[in-house]
Amino acid sequence: MGEKTAIEWTDATWNPVTGCTKVSAGCDNCYAAAFARRRLKHTYLLRRPAVETDENEADPFAVRLWPERLAQPERWSRPRMIFVNSMSDLFHKDIPVDYVRRIFEVMLACDRHIYQVLTKRPARAANFWASHAKALGYAEVPAHIWLGTSIENQRVAYRRSHLVRVPAAVRFLSCEPLLGPLDLDLGGIHWVIVGGESGPNHRSMESGWTRSIREQCQRSSVPFFFKQWGGNTPKAGGRLLDGREWSEFPEVVASTALAGAAT
Repeated sequence: MGEKTAIEWTDATWNPVTGCTKVSAGCDNCYAAAFARRRLKHTYLLRRPAVETDENEADPFAVRLWPERLAQPERWSRPRMIFVNSMSDLFHKDIPVDYVRRIFEVMLACDRHIYQVLTKRPARAANFWASHAKALGYAEVPAHIWLGTSIENQRVAYRRSHLVRVPAAVRFLSCEPLLGPLDLDLGGIHWVIVGGESGPNHRSMESGWTRSIREQCQRSSVPFFFKQWGGNTPKAGGRLLDGREWSEFPEVVASTALAGAAT
């Protein structure tokens, strides 16, 4: 986990934190939780949880800190897009705020990469930046750090209003797993990802939901990325929507790719 990933909208994953807790319907069949409790169980249980309770001690997917991984982006010489905490949520309440700040310090210092931070807790993200921006030396989140939130159904669409409180150059929505139709406010949003759920208990995604989001993005000139239809495996349904793949990115990707090619 790290150097390569099968996630279509990123190049690598970086997990200085693992573990999380469920907050909404999109978490019901969490791949990270299943992965932690099966294949990574013994590795994770060797590490003390961030909050030491009997329940957390026994749970491989309780929040755990891995400070030895903080330097990983610095060891990657080639610029890449990095999904931050694919096995956690950077703004989970159990992660010490000083540790979140250390992660931001790494991202700010090692700015040849693009960092994609996805959270289901955008209010905490906004509060963190408001409290720490001055100390970090930035009024706004730089363009190489993208902040996103998950919106799987209309019930949690309010997360967008918290996300846009963060003064970031790139803010994005991940509508995955898409569990119902969405009427989105795309003001202040720079990218939208859509994907269906995968796994043995996956819930089906209707094509009309996906097309509607694509059309909303087109009307608002927001790049649209269709990740997958989903099924028993992530690749089961493929990526084609109306006969083609939709792999649009924010414009900042192109400039970063050119910079990387020149080094």
